[in-house]
Amino acid sequence: MQLVLIRHAHSEANAKGVLSGRLPGIHLSDKGKEQSALLAQRLGLFPIKQLRISPMVRCLETIEPWLSENKAKIKAPIVDENLSEVDYGKWSGKKLAVLSTNKLWKVVQESPSAMYFPEGEGLAHMQQRAMSSVHESLNIKGKGAVVLVSHGDVIKAIIASALGMHLDDFQRIVIDPASISILEFHNKKARILLLNDVRSTVTDSLRAPKRNQNLLGGGAGR
Repeated sequence: MQLVLIRHAHSEANAKGVLSGRLPGIHLSDKGKEQSALLAQRLGLFPIKQLRISPMVRCLETIEPWLSENKAKIKAPIVDENLSEVDYGKWSGKKLAVLSTNKLWKVVQESPSAMYFPEGEGLAHMQQRAMSSVHESLNIKGKGAVVLVSHGDVIKAIIASALGMHLDDFQRIVIDPASISILEFHNKKARILLLNDVRSTVTDSLRAPKRNQNLLGGGAGR
């Protein structure tokens, strides 16, 4: 199975350097609207067996141009609470420049598995809920990819878990707005086909599911 991970496009909060978290009414910026239009072209049309999105409005706005272009061919998305943004609690709505001076900032950067945001949630809990959606996706029968539209930290946590990385290493992964990452699963083990890409098309990156998976020496390429 192939899992296509899409981060929402540039938001108004991104433009202001604010950690929006789950605050309501955070829309795409003008830059983000341009990114979402380009994303629709990059995604094109490929076999999809399920589309899940975070309930945050910026995620719906990111994927809306693509859905509008292909509404007759793509099933309505499932709004998945497990893909929602991290509940940053009291940190929500604050400037990142200010938060970076907080003594807990070092924990977020160096030991994120131990971080529990004041009046919010822990990053370990976020990873667990996000991976529950991934595991559900792995059990879906039928042909085609599963597409998840979510947030930077959530996608980083999914990729880290899928690749067997400790959550404390997830800050080594970079996920930009409107980026596409693709994981391919075989026997519940994952490998990366695309990571944090803001230019390629999905159809150029997806590999045939019957491709030989027993690689040695780097494989022969596509």
